[in-house]
Amino acid sequence: MLVRTHFLFGIVLALFFLPLVTHPFWFVPLVLFTSLLPDVDSMHSLLGRSMWFRPFQWLTKHRGFLHSLTFCIIISFLLVLFFPLVAFPFFLGYTGHLLLDAFTVEGIRPWWPGKDEWKGSITTGSSMETGFFYGLILISLALGVVRFF
Repeated sequence: MLVRTHFLFGIVLALFFLPLVTHPFWFVPLVLFTSLLPDVDSMHSLLGRSMWFRPFQWLTKHRGFLHSLTFCIIISFLLVLFFPLVAFPFFLGYTGHLLLDAFTVEGIRPWWPGKDEWKGSITTGSSMETGFFYGLILISLALGVVRFF
């Protein structure tokens, strides 16, 4: 999926879960950031272009370990232990990204290093993804209206 679709899905997730959190000031930006984070393993991604994330590209391939629930659960567990306020928004944004990528033809290997793959039929950047993106716009507008009016 394209960065705009991941980001918009992060907005939908943040708006949906916003009533359940005690620190909305931190929650929304963290969900949005982590909805883009798995793609740091690609130098073509928004975050992956940063030199800060270059070591991830040297150590992993795109849609490898960083695109797995294995990695997400390990990091979420560590965050629960040391930074509990960050754990839920991290988990939410990160798994949202993985879920969307599981719908693409490239898919993901959710239980890395296992060989099982979750794949869908959406080609990244296709008209099908564009339609999904516009659907997310409608959902985010509806959630925004419900939450703020």
